[in-house]
Amino acid sequence: MKLSGDWITAPATQAVCTALTQAGHQALFVGGCVRNALLRVPVGDIDIATDALPPDVIWLATGAGLKPVPTGIDHGTITVVSGGKPHEVTTFREDVDTFGRHAQVVFGTDLHADARRRDFTMNALYARPDGSVIDPLGGIDDLTARRVRFIGNGATRIKEDYLRILRFFRFHACYGDAEAGLDSDALAACAAHLDGLAGLSRERVGAEMRKLLTAPDPAPSVAAMQMTGVLTAILPGADVRSLAPLVYLESETNTAPNALRRLAALGGEDIPDRLRLSRADTKRLALLRDGASATMPPAEIGYRYGATDGMDMLLLRAALLDAPLDPNAPDDLKRGASAAFPVKSADLMPDYTGPALGQKLQDLENRWIASGFRLGREDLL
Repeated sequence: MKLSGDWITAPATQAVCTALTQAGHQALFVGGCVRNALLRVPVGDIDIATDALPPDVIWLATGAGLKPVPTGIDHGTITVVSGGKPHEVTTFREDVDTFGRHAQVVFGTDLHADARRRDFTMNALYARPDGSVIDPLGGIDDLTARRVRFIGNGATRIKEDYLRILRFFRFHACYGDAEAGLDSDALAACAAHLDGLAGLSRERVGAEMRKLLTAPDPAPSVAAMQMTGVLTAILPGADVRSLAPLVYLESETNTAPNALRRLAALGGEDIPDRLRLSRADTKRLALLRDGASATMPPAEIGYRYGATDGMDMLLLRAALLDAPLDPNAPDDLKRGASAAFPVKSADLMPDYTGPALGQKLQDLENRWIASGFRLGREDLL
C-alpha cells in the first residue's frame, strides 16, 4: 500500500527526508499525515520519525540548507523548516517511566518500540518517503473499520496522559463509525480513570473540546462522554440532549459546524473558566445563550444581532426547544439584518435633548420594528 498526494511529493518535504536518508538514517512519515492520507482527507501537519538523534537532525538539516528549530529537543523533537513549511522531526522514543504528560523517555532505533508508546492504533502508521506504508500494530484494519482503539492496555495509555480520555472521544467523533459505537474496553478505561482529568490544565481541556465540537457530528461521542461521566467531570451541568437536534438543524440549513454554538447547546457551569475561553469567546457564548432564550421574532434578531450571530441564535433556540426551524426564519433574519433605522438624533432636535431624546429614539425604533421595518422616516416623525 502506498500513499499519494502533493504533500508527500512536495520538494520541500522530500528535502527534509533526503537530509536524513542520505546520512543513513530512517525518515518515516507518521501519525496524522499518514492517517489522513489513507482516509483521503486533507493533510495538515507533517510529522517525521527518525532514528537520528536530535543533535544529528540539527546538524544534517543545517548542512542541507534547511532551518532546524529545537522546539522540543528534550523529547526528541526538532522542527525543520523547509520551503517555509514546518516539519516536526522526532527521534524514535521509548517510555522508561510515565507520570502524566511528562514521561521519561529514551531515544532508540526500534520503530516498533516507538509505535507502542503512541495512543491509538490508527496513529501508529508510518510511511517511507516513497509513500509505502508500514503498519506495525494493525492500525490499517482499525482505520478501515473506523474503529478507535488504544494501543495495548487502555488504562496504561491513559495514565501516560489523561488528556487521552478526551482525545479518544474526539477521534471517535472525527474518524469513528457512529453506528458501530465506541470500543467497550476503551470506554471502561476512560470511566475508570476520571479522577485524572482534574489534573489537566484547563487550556488543554478547552482546546480538546473545541476540536471535538467542530467534528461533523460529535453528538454520539459526546453522549458517550456523558454516559461514562467524562462530560460531567470536565463540564458540570452540561447536557447533551440539545446537541443532536442542533447538528441536524445545521445540516438542514447548510450551516458550518461551530464549537461555540455547540458549546452553547451543551450548557454547563462556569464554562469560560473551566475551558479557559478568551474574553471574546466568553462574550459571544453569553450572547448566543441570551439571544437563543429571547422571544423576539427572527427579523428583530437579525436587526439587533446581525445575520451570523442571529442564525446561530435561531438554530440554538430551535434545538433547545427540540422544535423545527420556521422555514421563513432565515429570510426574515436576513431582512432584519439589512434594515437600517431611518430616524437620526438630529431629526428630533431641538425638541428633544438628553435622556428624553434617547427615550424618544427608542420608542420610534420599537414602533419601526413592530411595523416589520415598513414605516419610513416621515411616517415616524
